[in-house]
Amino acid sequence: MDEKTVKAEEIIPSMDEFKSEIDHSFRKLNVGDIVTGTVIGVSDTQVTVDLNSYSEGIIPIDELSNDPRFSIKADVEIGSTVKATVIRETKEGVFILSLKAADDILAWDKAAAAREEGTIQTIKVNEAVKGGVVTYLFGIRAFIPASQLALQYVEDPATFVGKELEVVVTDVDAEKHSLVLSAKNVLREKAAQDKKSRIGRLQTGLITKGTVEKITDFGAFVNIGEDLSGLVHISQICNKRIKSVKEVLKEGDEVTVKIMDVKDGKISLSIKAAQEKSEDEVLKDAVDDAPEEYSDGAAPTTSLAALLKGIKISE
Repeated sequence: MDEKTVKAEEIIPSMDEFKSEIDHSFRKLNVGDIVTGTVIGVSDTQVTVDLNSYSEGIIPIDELSNDPRFSIKADVEIGSTVKATVIRETKEGVFILSLKAADDILAWDKAAAAREEGTIQTIKVNEAVKGGVVTYLFGIRAFIPASQLALQYVEDPATFVGKELEVVVTDVDAEKHSLVLSAKNVLREKAAQDKKSRIGRLQTGLITKGTVEKITDFGAFVNIGEDLSGLVHISQICNKRIKSVKEVLKEGDEVTVKIMDVKDGKISLSIKAAQEKSEDEVLKDAVDDAPEEYSDGAAPTTSLAALLKGIKISE
């Protein structure tokens, strides 16, 4: 067998290789099917699509887009791939397709997947309505309740119009054409991650100032700044035995505390341990733990905000 014969045999495909394409070209298309095709013609009134089937598909201009700015000549290119829904078959066997219907179905599928996966989407607020704002996601009109726009109470949702927000999908109902989003959930998660990062940078043994923000039967919660609070157990309030925290503390009191432990996002503090050191030792600890810019003789501070100053917190 000569070289030319070998090469010819190498490039001649077998009938088995054509089988899948032949089967595909003769498959039955039904109304409601979403098909993929290649644009092979564009006129003023319709788009012709090669469906790799026994017949071509036609997308009338009114089935192309809901966007009033849409231009059939400017926005549709020959050779581009499109997904469309079969809406009927003519007597001549030509399939009439709808790009709008397919986009609508696929968009709701995307929205459902986004909700399931919890993916963050970036949107721009279009307008304010009663109880919230309206935007568009995947081409679908979506609603963000006022309560889901920010971490704090939002008095006037109109102030968000024109702003870009990061959101997650919270509710999807294609049948009712209801799509609800939340920016608050994204902000809450970022705040939690930021707080976790700040807690992770705390050093056991650090002595700092704090304010009593809540008193309970078992101790007092002390805000040590940077939106961080820790628990001073009743046994760690003072050297003498007390029956009630209120015997020695009240909300709003400024106290000096020592960080005893940081575990699972919880901060354990002690007033008693901090009092066991002299004021000179407390000052020395603060200087040792302060950033370098405080080592030039400038007066140091024992506040947590100052001790964490200059440390970049990753989101």
